[in-house]
Amino acid sequence: MPVAQVYAALMVVSSLCSVCGNVVLLLVVLLNKELRTETWALTLSFCLSDLALGLSIIPFGVHNSLFRTQGYPSDGLLCQGSAFLYLLLQLASIHSLTWATIDKFTEICFALSYSTICTSRRTRLVLVLVWLYSLINAALPLLGFGRYSYSSTRFLCAPSFQPDYRGFSLLFIVVGIIVPILIMCSMYAYIVYIVRKQVRRGTFVCNDQHCFYVPANNYFRSSLVMVATVVCLLVCWLPYITTCFYETFSGHDPPAAASAVATWLILLTSALNPWINSMTQT
Repeated sequence: MPVAQVYAALMVVSSLCSVCGNVVLLLVVLLNKELRTETWALTLSFCLSDLALGLSIIPFGVHNSLFRTQGYPSDGLLCQGSAFLYLLLQLASIHSLTWATIDKFTEICFALSYSTICTSRRTRLVLVLVWLYSLINAALPLLGFGRYSYSSTRFLCAPSFQPDYRGFSLLFIVVGIIVPILIMCSMYAYIVYIVRKQVRRGTFVCNDQHCFYVPANNYFRSSLVMVATVVCLLVCWLPYITTCFYETFSGHDPPAAASAVATWLILLTSALNPWINSMTQT
């Protein structure tokens, strides 16, 4: 089956890149004390989530696409457990990344009060809430609100988006995915707006002895990174959101190729997130 073979090849590359990228980022942060800020636990959270996706869910999809295209019994322990883990890690990753973006936004736009706003205690509280939210949402289908089933077009056990489970589908898609993506895109767009203002009026950075003019190219490069981040988020998530809405409101499975590509793109984010985080650092 060509779709399954291409899907497997793409997922293998994604798994390798996810594991390598997140391990490197974790080692860099752990081996450099100056990088361990009050909020570095946010980076640790989405790194561990993405690493777990790269080590468990992505290889599971590769195996299914090559050897188990007929899938598993939807009510089986393996299918239910893998779907629970998939949803838990997916939500924890995107929401941890969202709060890491909020942290960067606060550092740039509220520089004078940043140290009092973003503290280690508040960071720990945010992480507890993020993982608690992810855990509750992942447990809902196990409690009867929503359903986990094997998807032959995604080659994974995942939430079912059939009309019978529309309430859970909308909760997951809108609150779990669309809202954090809109928050991140809005913040990056506002940062780009600030960058353009700085370029127009010019900026000087001073120390005890001299003042240096900051070239416009510095701001231009920063804005390119932000724009690329927004484009990357939209390209990776919009196809998945579209296929989920299509399945929810039509009651039909999306085309196999479209569903497979959309699933691969959202799992690819586990490989891209460490690079996004690194490029948006000062």
